Amino acid sequence: MATIAWQYFVNNYQESTGLVNAVNDYPSVTWWDASSYLAGMVSALEFGIIEKEEFDRRFIRFVATLNTLDLFMGELPNKAYNTQNAAKVDYANQPGEIGYSALDLGRLLIWLHIIKHRFPQFASAIDSAVLRWNFCNVVDETGTMFGALLEPGKPVQYLQEGRLGYEEYAAKGFELWGFNTKQALMPEPYATINMYGYDIPYDTRDPRKLKAHSYVVTESYVLDGIEFGWDVTSDRSAHDNNYSHQWVAEFALQIYRVQEKRYQETGIITARTEHQLDGAPYFVYDTIYTDGFAWNTISEVGAFLPQYSAVAIKGAMGMWVLWDTEYTDLLFEHVSHVYDREKGFYEGIFENGTGLINTFTSNNNGILLEILLFKKQGKLLQYQSTVAPSLWEKALQSPFGYEGQCLPRTAAAD
Repeated sequence: MATIAWQYFVNNYQESTGLVNAVNDYPSVTWWDASSYLAGMVSALEFGIIEKEEFDRRFIRFVATLNTLDLFMGELPNKAYNTQNAAKVDYANQPGEIGYSALDLGRLLIWLHIIKHRFPQFASAIDSAVLRWNFCNVVDETGTMFGALLEPGKPVQYLQEGRLGYEEYAAKGFELWGFNTKQALMPEPYATINMYGYDIPYDTRDPRKLKAHSYVVTESYVLDGIEFGWDVTSDRSAHDNNYSHQWVAEFALQIYRVQEKRYQETGIITARTEHQLDGAPYFVYDTIYTDGFAWNTISEVGAFLPQYSAVAIKGAMGMWVLWDTEYTDLLFEHVSHVYDREKGFYEGIFENGTGLINTFTSNNNGILLEILLFKKQGKLLQYQSTVAPSLWEKALQSPFGYEGQCLPRTAAAD
């Protein structure tokens, strides 16, 4: 399975930049998708699918691009880039800048941190890239995360970004680098709705006011489980079943249980998370709960699209690796052969019996690879026993030369 998933990254690699297409044969990428590529590349090396020589070549090219690409307004990486020339683009892959995503950058910071500690020889190159960034508008003094939105003819808007599940996951990325994300890491404001006897947590912020929907899906809880072991970032212990981020682990369990129960009650195999489509609207949030409705599948603008409900490969495999039950064995049997050997794993299987989602993505195949690596190694955030002080740590202790970038303060700097 890992070898087949890696084939996606063989096919979609762009030598000129070291980036990988987010969707098969389409030369554009976001930093969330790029992070899934990093996860896939680390996993491919650990499985022996690629040699260290190829890993080094690919990562050196990637981090060189990260060290030289144009930033949005000189602040942070733009939401999307052309993978062939590393130019800032909009979502139609046309030149231009559109803002940045705190969630995408949080995931990128997680994977740069994981690589930095698994392969400390790359720490300086990674730190050099991150030290180019200006963090003043992405995390405020309360620990709230903000994304940037630039629309034609309007000034830049900095909007609070992240909803329950994704917000806490991405906040851990900034926290790993020393930022205060206290507010973003709190589950509040949330409530629960009873579904099949389980209290399912959801974010209570109003999408009508804040222009951001609150989606209850599987992906963020799976990523927190396999990358952090549902632990807080300060927990450097090896993988175990004592989850130091207890409420995240409990919420994740509820997310799993309600999907299992839906199958038991209706016979519909259920593994819900957001996924790509092979045609318009190209992307849906396939939720357990959103906008007041259970099992609601919607587009990014809120259109109701139940025909695109699907068993997501990454959702099914994530539950399989984190919970050992008869239901997760069924999920594995349902999705483990849903691939094209020449292209990687398909995005998913439609619930209504109309077949496969005929598209292949970096996010799906990269997350599948890291899921399989978790099966082998346990939580993926691992630390070397001795690592020399990094460029980043030195900059925090003596921020001379980095004034105005709003780096986190350390005791030594104070």
